[in-house]
Amino acid sequence: MERPRVLVLRALGLGDLLTVVPALRALRRRLPAHEIVLAAPERLTAPAVATGLVDRLLPASAADRAVPADLAWTGPAPDVAVDLHGNGPPSHLLLQRLRPGRLLAYAHPDTPGIEGPVWRDDEHERDRWCRLLSWYGIEADPTDVGISQPPTPSPAPGAVVVHPGADAGARRWPPQRFAAVAKELHARGHRVVVTAGAGEAATALRVAKEAGLPTNAVLGGAEDVPFEQLTALVAHARCVIVGDTGLAHLATALGTPSVVLFGPVAPRLWGPPADARHRVLWHPDGDDSARPGDAHGSRPDERLLRITPAEVLAAVRDLPPEPGPRSTAAAGRMPVSGG
Repeated sequence: MERPRVLVLRALGLGDLLTVVPALRALRRRLPAHEIVLAAPERLTAPAVATGLVDRLLPASAADRAVPADLAWTGPAPDVAVDLHGNGPPSHLLLQRLRPGRLLAYAHPDTPGIEGPVWRDDEHERDRWCRLLSWYGIEADPTDVGISQPPTPSPAPGAVVVHPGADAGARRWPPQRFAAVAKELHARGHRVVVTAGAGEAATALRVAKEAGLPTNAVLGGAEDVPFEQLTALVAHARCVIVGDTGLAHLATALGTPSVVLFGPVAPRLWGPPADARHRVLWHPDGDDSARPGDAHGSRPDERLLRITPAEVLAAVRDLPPEPGPRSTAAAGRMPVSGG
C-alpha cells in the first residue's frame, strides 16, 4: 500500500531551504507515516538529504525566484500540499491544480478558497513558515534549526571560512575588504579558506591573492563546492565570515560560529538566531525598515558598505573561544530522487 504523500513547495535557494528546516521538522513530527516530497531545484538534492527530513526531491525551479510554471507530479494527488514558497495566486494555483486533499497556505484575496493566516511582510523567514503551520494546528518551533553533523572529514579543520559571494551585487561586500580581513587573520596564524560558488572563481582568487593566501586556499569557483565537502568544511570551521546568503544559513544549521554582514535587508528578516556564536553586523543609519534597500540590486548596498574590515575583525575576535556544542539534530538520512 502506498504511503500518503505530503508535497512541500520551496523552489528557491540553499538559504531558503535551510530557513524552513523548522517547518519541515514540524511536518515530519506531525505526519511520521507520510512521504515528504520537496519541490525544489535539483541542485538542492544533497542539501535536502542533509536535512534528514525529506524522502524525495521533485525537481522544480524558475528564474528570478519565481514560481515554477508546472510540477512533474505523478500518481495520486498529494494528501497534503504545503506552500512554503511565497504568498499569492501563482504558488496557490500551482498546488491547487494537483487537487491535494488539503492545502496549507497563507490567505490571499485572489484565492479566497484558502482560509489560511494573514501574511506579514515584516517577519523573519523561519517564524513565517512556523506560524503558518501552527495556524493549521501543527506545532512548529522556529529555533529548531539544526541539521546533523556530516560524516565526511573536513578538508581544512579549524579554518576560518571566508565567503565573498552572494547571488546579488547588493549583498556582496567588496572583495578588497574580504581580502583585508583574510590577510590579517592569516597573519595572526589562522588558516583561512575562501569558498566560491559556481562562477565566482575570479572573486575568490582575487581575495586569496590580495590576502597573500596560496591558490589552494580557494574551494569552488568553476562549479559549486560539492555539498558534502562544503558541509564538512563549515561544520568543523573556527568560524564563517559571510554576507546575507546561503552559507550563513548553513553555519546556523550546523552550529558553527559566524560573522554575518547585512546590507539591503534587515537581519530581523533573515539573520541567525540570537546566540553568542553568531555576530550580525548591520548599519541601517536611522532607517529601521525591514527592507531599506534593493536585495536584488547590482551594486553593494550603502548599509553593507558602512561595515569596515576592522569591525569584522573585532567581531571575529569577540566570538566564543570555544564554540558551544554543534548541532546533532536527530534525523535519519533518507533517499532522495527525482520524479
